[in-house]
Amino acid sequence: MAESLSMGVGGLLVLIVLIGIRIPIAYAMIIVGGAGIALINGPALLLSQLKTLAYGQFSIYDLSVVPMFVLMGALAAKTGLSQALFRAANAWLGWLRGGTAMAAIASCAGFGAICGSSLATASTMGKVALPELRRYNYSGALATGTLAAGGVLGILIPPSVVLIIYAIIVEANIVTMFVAAFIPGVLAVILFLLTIAAYVLINPAAGPKGGAGTREEFVSATLGMIPVLIVFGLVIGGIYVGLYNPTPAAAVGVFLVLAFGVLQRKISLPVLGDALKETASTSGMIYLILLGAELLKIFMSRSGLPQEAAIWIAGSGLEPMTVMVILLVALILLGCLMDSLSMMLLVIPFFWPVLSEMNGGIYQLAEGSGYGMSTEDLKVWFGILALIVVELGLITPPVGMNVFVISALARDVPMIETFKGVLPFFMAEVVRVLILLSFPALTLWLPHVLSS
Repeated sequence: MAESLSMGVGGLLVLIVLIGIRIPIAYAMIIVGGAGIALINGPALLLSQLKTLAYGQFSIYDLSVVPMFVLMGALAAKTGLSQALFRAANAWLGWLRGGTAMAAIASCAGFGAICGSSLATASTMGKVALPELRRYNYSGALATGTLAAGGVLGILIPPSVVLIIYAIIVEANIVTMFVAAFIPGVLAVILFLLTIAAYVLINPAAGPKGGAGTREEFVSATLGMIPVLIVFGLVIGGIYVGLYNPTPAAAVGVFLVLAFGVLQRKISLPVLGDALKETASTSGMIYLILLGAELLKIFMSRSGLPQEAAIWIAGSGLEPMTVMVILLVALILLGCLMDSLSMMLLVIPFFWPVLSEMNGGIYQLAEGSGYGMSTEDLKVWFGILALIVVELGLITPPVGMNVFVISALARDVPMIETFKGVLPFFMAEVVRVLILLSFPALTLWLPHVLSS
């Protein structure tokens, strides 16, 4: 047993080294997981696992929703929905001081509701909103910081690819996770808007007022948002009210966005081909990471490392809330080093057994808020919190992938300025985590209401 544990610890160290020298996370997990299984149980077991593992993983019905939502986001980026969202948000908010930045946040939230990808949201809305922010002479820090931070909304507001993967890992209900993400997602938008308001109150020159459009422009921009509302209402609304499960909902979304693009004459065969290639590339990457994560999980399970870690922490005498905070801080630190999907696949199989072991204490913690924390509730609550702190890694140095995406679009703004602009939004996210930690009901109330 001690030898197996040593192999597990050694495997983790090797994995960190491989990631550190820029080996793609999927290949790193496949190498470490495969070698670990072979060392502990012999090559015969590894070959037996490889024979069926890929099919067993990729044929999961719930996983079929991933390429559908990826395709919906790719089509939405090519059909002008992002421009329509920003025009409408700017028509409503642009006349305020800092209003164009607020419009960027609102449109990022709207695009995230039909995209599900943080990087795609940051990239797409950056191309749409950055010229307008420059036109009104917004400071480089506020303009780029707003767009980098706005991109993180795509990872939580349903449909979220990372949220789907988390649900599959811990065997939670995807619909329940989508419902639970709604209030925390709205809370993020509100806190980001308040952050911009405070920013321009302290530094008025950073976010000038935009021009007030004519009545006709306002009506035209507002009507242009109708296709987005239809897609969101039929896809996410249909899931919430139980009309269909996420996979057929995603198919409905793809059909609606494709139909809108054809009617607007913005979808041609070459454009559709590009969207399909983008979907295949992204989905292939996700599936390969899933395979690597499964191999690594088998290796770690056979080494006994996660179980021993759970037993040790449960017997350490630490309060359940202390353990929860430690795990969330660890996720923030890891998020500085790797992308959100890889991190969830890598660490959730380790963290979840720890929380499961301490479920009784967490039950007592939440009981004061009116909720007995069942295992299913714990999956939902921790999943939303984990996803939020994973978001922080997208805007935190040294990786900060959203910052790199926006910096590539705004080459005249030094990256240090973008990180300065992101800092107030980072603090707003910390406030959101503290609120959701203190009041589990904000996450669990809506799923309980809709399931009753």
